[in-house]
Amino acid sequence: MSVKLAYSLAIIGAALWGLVGLFVQNLYAHGLTAWQVVAIRSFFSMLLLLSYLLVWKRQALRIKWRHLPYFMGTGVISFVFFNWCFFKVIEQTNLSLAVMLLYTGPLFVTIISRFLFKEWLTARKMAAIVVTLLGCSFVVGFLPQGSIVLTASTLLIGIGSGFFYALYSIFAKLSSRYYQPLTITVYSFICSTVFLLFSSNLVHTLPLLLQWDVMLNSLGLAFFSTTLAYILYTKGLSQIESSRAAILSTIEPVIAICVGFFFFHDELTFWQWSGILLVFISMFLVAESSSSKEARKRLT
Repeated sequence: MSVKLAYSLAIIGAALWGLVGLFVQNLYAHGLTAWQVVAIRSFFSMLLLLSYLLVWKRQALRIKWRHLPYFMGTGVISFVFFNWCFFKVIEQTNLSLAVMLLYTGPLFVTIISRFLFKEWLTARKMAAIVVTLLGCSFVVGFLPQGSIVLTASTLLIGIGSGFFYALYSIFAKLSSRYYQPLTITVYSFICSTVFLLFSSNLVHTLPLLLQWDVMLNSLGLAFFSTTLAYILYTKGLSQIESSRAAILSTIEPVIAICVGFFFFHDELTFWQWSGILLVFISMFLVAESSSSKEARKRLT
């Protein structure tokens, strides 16, 4: 694979992640709840990815059952609850604000990794944390007027989306000692689907799911914004430094905000746009920190 193709695949994969709100909003229009939408995403993604592995990479389905708690962590504790929080904020406010609150995730990853994996809090990481907090303060309206444009519960749920999103990286890092990314992802979906099928009453919405519009949006959410996005991004990542891929993945929130702005007419103030810009800057700071760390390893 050429480097240009690898970059293109990573960018397309990340951009497809950014389309998630397009399908979610359409599913909400049919009366589905945030919990049911999470179940739909998990169930259809599991079917698609499992089919892909059964045909092309059966060896990726081999696991040791004693490692199942890792997949419960990525699939239930992280995937289920970060998606629910994320979709709930979309339901209560708009897509653009939900995306920015979700991107508090790197802040939680940095803090948890310091205590769990003994990773150092460098000056650049600390700067990224400060910039993230400042950017989110502008996005939610705390700065500069000191008034919150979100209710306390919605703000808490939005921060929760970032926290549970961060836990995926923590659990996945633990399981990556034993398994490749595709194995971690498919078993995460299997665990989350089993959990959600018993808690979402999705079976009772079967007549609704069989409607063409709902089925197309469900498959679009699972295929384009989950399965295909992951496969393309992972394929590109195999030929690109992780730090460079992290920079490329910032196209995701850009696409998500554009979807909210052009398709759902999300209205953002000057200060909220400024906050979004600061969050993007913090992503580059974290990515550059990773790049510097890799350079030091090569020198030693």
